[in-house]
Amino acid sequence: MNKLLTYIFLITAQLLIAQDIKTLTPNIEDLGHLSVTGEKEFNRNLKVCESIWEKMENGVDYTDLTAAEKKTIDNVDETMMNYWDIEGQGCSWYCGGGPATKTASSTLESQGAIDYKADNVHDLNYKNVWVEGVAGYGVGEYIAYGFPQSSPRITEIIVVNGHVKSEKAWRNNSRVKKLKLYIKGEPYAILNLTDQRAAQHFKVDTIGFLDRDIDYVAAKKLPQWEMKFEILEVYPGEKYEDTVISEIYFDGIDVHCFAKGTLITMADNTQKPIEVLVFGDEVLSYDQQSQQQFAATIKEIANPVHDNLITISLEDGTSITCTKDHPLMSVSGTWLSYDPKKTKADYIYNSVNKLRVGAILLGVNKELKITAITTNDKIQSTYTIVALDRGNTFYANGILVGTEELREQKAYEKHQITK
Repeated sequence: MNKLLTYIFLITAQLLIAQDIKTLTPNIEDLGHLSVTGEKEFNRNLKVCESIWEKMENGVDYTDLTAAEKKTIDNVDETMMNYWDIEGQGCSWYCGGGPATKTASSTLESQGAIDYKADNVHDLNYKNVWVEGVAGYGVGEYIAYGFPQSSPRITEIIVVNGHVKSEKAWRNNSRVKKLKLYIKGEPYAILNLTDQRAAQHFKVDTIGFLDRDIDYVAAKKLPQWEMKFEILEVYPGEKYEDTVISEIYFDGIDVHCFAKGTLITMADNTQKPIEVLVFGDEVLSYDQQSQQQFAATIKEIANPVHDNLITISLEDGTSITCTKDHPLMSVSGTWLSYDPKKTKADYIYNSVNKLRVGAILLGVNKELKITAITTNDKIQSTYTIVALDRGNTFYANGILVGTEELREQKAYEKHQITK
């Protein structure tokens, strides 16, 4: 009887534990546009753009380009040198770190020059894939990531399910239906994946174990922590049982940005859309102490995806759309952001106040009063300037704003210079 009661107790306890695991559903970013034809067109446009960029490097301004040349470079993101890249060459959440190791419980054998290794699931490239290597659908197989303690915190997990390089490859191979997520060996959540060629964005409570009182460099020496994704169920492929995942990557609390189309004031007082900026462009910056404007050269840019932006409307009828933690300069010389706690925690700004309706912002040549602040949850690409060769300010839609340097990254760079 005692043994029976013990058995019943253990089974009940396991069921209760299972019930405690949260179930997450994604926001969907459609990837149905990806194709071999699209890759060929991208490469053709990129080749044309390279000759236009060369002209601009030799002194031709964007405003002096022909309409056809402007259209060509406007249709190509110069931070994207590969059609299949997820992240551009600029800085993003990964500026602050990311997983250091990727391992898999099994891997399908290579076929000629094509491999299916664990590293493919986090190479930030849609074309390369991880495929489990056991008989059947691979239920129980897993991918595990090792994160340094110094890695930035995670608030979003993005899963690109199946072989998304083409509709045919996606349908022929099996896809994941449910992933079980473990944090440091403990069950954390079940990720319910839809059967779509898409990037599936899962919002999570902040994940990360960096004690912000520990020096950034010292934290890098601490033991890694692990995040594991186990296959629970699959959508069967039409031709192969092998289950495929193109990518599992992350976003978090370490980048603030602007929407596409935001106009940046250049050093010569002309304006360019933020998405066409390139390394080496000179923008107009501002020194708070001298209250003088000056030219500053772009050293780093970024192009991450966000789905939690705000639009700030101004009394002159203009507006600006950015992430909630982006700092903007008030006429009194103080930094403001919609989420000042987040801004101060993650970036180089030590004093940030709450951005509110009625606040007056510092413009290029005038003061601008905020009349409304609205939120926008649509998933979209965003852009920002991470670092300049001097100063940390630039003008976006005529408003003075701050650059993107990470607090931890700056501490690490300082250590590297002085050691």
